[in-house]
Amino acid sequence: MTLNEAELGKEYEIKDILLDGDEELESFLFSLGCYSGEKITVVDKNRNLVVSIKDARYNIDPDLAELIKI
Repeated sequence: MTLNEAELGKEYEIKDILLDGDEELESFLFSLGCYSGEKITVVDKNRNLVVSIKDARYNIDPDLAELIKI
């Protein structure tokens, strides 16, 4: 399932990120702590998703969230 389908407040483990070789985006997500095996929680869903990774919160757009498999 994708991050867009996650329940609010529930912790998930990132299984895979489908980036099709986009090394720049992969590097950016890795710098945020968003990589396979890391825990992620969706804390809000409006137009974008607010996610918690480690001790930080980030705003992720639905198109990117669709590429993050949990």
